[in-house]
Amino acid sequence: MAPVPPGIRFLASFNRDQWYKAFTFALTFLLYTSFHLSRKPISIVKSELHKNCSHVMRAPTESISGQQPVLHPELDCSWKPFDRNNYKQLLGAMDYSFLCAYAIGMYLSGIIGERLPIRLYLTVGMLTSGLFTCLFGLGYVYDIHSLGFYVFVQVANGLVQTTGWPSVVTCIGNWFGKGRRGLIMGLWNSHTSVGNILGSLIAGYYVSSNWGLSFIVPGVIIAAMGVICFLFLIEHPNDLKIASAQSSAPSSQVSQMAFKNIMYVYTFVKGIFFVKLIMIINSKSAYQTHLDAKKAGDLSTLFDVGGIVGGILAGVISDKMGKRATTCAVMLLLAAPTLYGFSMISQFGLGPTVGMLLVCGGLVNGPYALITTAVSADLGTHKSLKGNARALSTVTAIIDGTGSVGAAVGPLLAGLLSAQGWDQVFYMLMTADFLALLLLLRLVMKEHCSHRKRPGVAVE
Repeated sequence: MAPVPPGIRFLASFNRDQWYKAFTFALTFLLYTSFHLSRKPISIVKSELHKNCSHVMRAPTESISGQQPVLHPELDCSWKPFDRNNYKQLLGAMDYSFLCAYAIGMYLSGIIGERLPIRLYLTVGMLTSGLFTCLFGLGYVYDIHSLGFYVFVQVANGLVQTTGWPSVVTCIGNWFGKGRRGLIMGLWNSHTSVGNILGSLIAGYYVSSNWGLSFIVPGVIIAAMGVICFLFLIEHPNDLKIASAQSSAPSSQVSQMAFKNIMYVYTFVKGIFFVKLIMIINSKSAYQTHLDAKKAGDLSTLFDVGGIVGGILAGVISDKMGKRATTCAVMLLLAAPTLYGFSMISQFGLGPTVGMLLVCGGLVNGPYALITTAVSADLGTHKSLKGNARALSTVTAIIDGTGSVGAAVGPLLAGLLSAQGWDQVFYMLMTADFLALLLLLRLVMKEHCSHRKRPGVAVE
């Protein structure tokens, strides 16, 4: 009898629950990748909405003796209404309309998601997000030049996009326990960077020829993933059992969260405010430093690649040490001199800039990934919630919602300080870094005190 191939033996070693865990991991990864994929086009298409119209192309006309070439400014002009002198404010209005709607909607999304089936809530959010993403692209198809139209689409999309994060984190938290949650969440959280990279590639492919497709294609993708979510997502291991065996705690228990747990959430919320601020401004400062749009896009991708490695590394270390706050604090401590180094080394060419950008992405995204995933899951399944797993949706929404406020404020501060020179922006980044570190010190001390009493046990 022929021996069983090693690959088959490996697959056969997984039991039914492990297969479902792997499936849920992969599915939720792809679902939230599509969310970030659909958000990315706007940053790519901006260069097409407002072009440099100072160099007007000259198109040859049919030869008539002595006739001068005819100017064709429409061949190299911006998309109205972004052709005005205040185009920066108009483009900024679209950014802020999305970010503000996202930040406000996130606080409500967790509460709503806690009371609805995750699968249906996430499906509706993805379908409507696909609709509004496509709607932005249809502005090109139907030659729409109303700023109000684009702002409305951004606000609506920002609101429906809030359905994603609390839902997928709740789902992944239901399936994976605390044992290796840091590593699992570190790997899983790379969907953010993967989505950004894929979104940039798709939008960049169509932006010059038909920027409407830069939105329509990602919109179709996230809508299609919404259908897949409806058909295949399993919210909780209990859903695989007989319906009568399912049990869930009443949602009112969320309001009975222990005071200590609230303070724990709040401390990390304040920390993530500054961490996310660092990420957003650092990406935008790289764009401003290197004026070539394609090169800036490549640098942003490198930041995402460094972020993937940093998120995984933070998860592995926090699992090994059992100290999530300490892991975040060490990475933030290292991030400050790295940010200073990046501000200095960028003048020496692209090579050193690339290397430093990878390191910056890892050190900044590490704490960000750990806080928004593993820490959120730890808090949402804390014993003070008495088994109410759905509270994880609310906890996750509070943390990410506050971080989104940082995402909205960050570019504003960068814009104000950049007028005095980009060195001022980096000084602000380092200040924000140290403030985030300061806010984590209480938890770091608590972790060390706890480990002296119970070595190897993570602080609650």
